[in-house]
Amino acid sequence: MELHSAVFSDGKLTVKQKELIAVGISVAIRCSPCIRNHVSKAIEAGASKEEILEAASVALLMRGGPAIPYIRELIELLGE
Repeated sequence: MELHSAVFSDGKLTVKQKELIAVGISVAIRCSPCIRNHVSKAIEAGASKEEILEAASVALLMRGGPAIPYIRELIELLGE
């Protein structure tokens, strides 16, 4: 828990930026619980739906086709 607190606190990157990175990684590694967790935390940190979708889009580009179902899940979470 100490490592998590250290990593997910403001530093050179804001918590919002770190959560957006985590959203992208969650999509890329195809982890549904991670997506739910980090989308929620990104919103709490002030991220907009558009920022979250853009972060997920980077993951989709990097991961390719296997990430598509997880982008759909993310869109459903955002109520789009």
